[in-house]
Amino acid sequence: MSTGSPYLETQLLTKRFDGVVAVDEVNLSIRRGEIFALLGSSGCGKSTLLRMLAGFEAPTSGRILLDGQDIVGTPPYERPVNMMFQSYALFPHLSVWDNVAFGLRREGLRSAEVKQRVDEMLNLVQLSDFGRRKPHQLSGGQQQRVALARSLAKRPRLLLLDEPLGALDKKLREQTQFELVNIIESVGVTCVMVTHDQEEAMTMASRIAVMSKGRVLQVGAPHELYEFPNCRFVADFIGNVNLFEGRLSEDEPDRCQVSTDLGVLQVGHGVSGTLNMPVALAVRPEKIRVSKERPAQAHNVLQGQVREIAYFGAHNTYIVQSSTGQRIKITQANTSRHEQGEITWDDQVWFWWADDAGVVLRD
Repeated sequence: MSTGSPYLETQLLTKRFDGVVAVDEVNLSIRRGEIFALLGSSGCGKSTLLRMLAGFEAPTSGRILLDGQDIVGTPPYERPVNMMFQSYALFPHLSVWDNVAFGLRREGLRSAEVKQRVDEMLNLVQLSDFGRRKPHQLSGGQQQRVALARSLAKRPRLLLLDEPLGALDKKLREQTQFELVNIIESVGVTCVMVTHDQEEAMTMASRIAVMSKGRVLQVGAPHELYEFPNCRFVADFIGNVNLFEGRLSEDEPDRCQVSTDLGVLQVGHGVSGTLNMPVALAVRPEKIRVSKERPAQAHNVLQGQVREIAYFGAHNTYIVQSSTGQRIKITQANTSRHEQGEITWDDQVWFWWADDAGVVLRD
C-alpha cells in the first residue's frame, strides 16, 4: 500500500436534501490500495457519501479528487469506479458467466478479451466451476462473490462496497470477511466500504472513519479507534465501554485524576485540560478485573453487587451494580474449565483496573 499523497480525497464535501444536511463538510484522505471503511448507524450519511463517490448523487458543495483529478462533474458511467450493492443486483435470467461478462460486453470489448477477463475473475473468486449456473442456484456467499467478480472485471481504480455482507447470516458473514479482503488485496484496488457493523469494519478495513449526523468524528486504524477514542460517541460505538462521569481534579503530563461519585479515579496519562472541567473516563469491560477478594493495588478499586451473568464460552460477562446505582460491564476470559471461587448472582465483589486501562474523554 502506498504511503505517499492520498489517492482519493474529499474536500469539504457536503450534501443537503431540502435544507437538511446529510453529509457535512467531510474531509477524507485515502491511500492507494487501502481498504477504507465508513462506519456509522443508519442515517449518519455514510451511504450518501458513498453515492457521491460513485456519482449517483451530486454534492451540494466540495470536491472529490481521484488521483489528483476532480471527478465531481464526471457522470457515473465515465468514472473509473465500480460499486457493489448490498442486494448484489445480479441478473436472474443470466448465467454466472454472463453476469460477470455483462459490463465488459457493454464496453465493446472483443470476445477473446471478455472471455479472458471473466475466466480470470471467476478463478479469482473460486467459482470457475459455477459459470453455467444461474444466481438462484448459488448460496448467498457465492452470489456475493459473483457480484464482486463483476465489479472487478472492469478493472476499476476505485471499488465501492455498500454493506457488502449485509445479506449474509452471521456465521457466513464472518467467514466471508477474510475471503473478501484477500480477493481485494490480491487485485490491489483501492476500496471504500460502508457498514454499520463495527466488527465487520474492524476485521476488513485498514482504517475506519466513524460518522455521526453527517460528520466524521474520528479516522484511524481499528486498534486506534478502540484503544484511543477521541469522544464518547466513538468510545461507545466501537465495542463496549464503561463511562465514569466526573471532573478533572489533577492533571500532570504523565497522569491525571478524575473525581466521580464513586471516588477519585487514577489515569496513567495527562490531558492538558482545565481543572474541574467535566470529563468521562472510558474503560473497556475486558480491562476490568473482578473477584470476591480485595486486590492489592491502591487505585481504581471499587465494590458492587453482581446483577447479571452471561456465559459466552470463551468469556463470562458480569453486570456489577455500584453503590451509586451505575451498572458496570465486566468481561473475564474463561482460562480454566473449573473456576475456583466462582462468582454468582447477588455476590458482593471487588472490581478494579490498571491506571493505564482508561482513556479520559472531553466530548
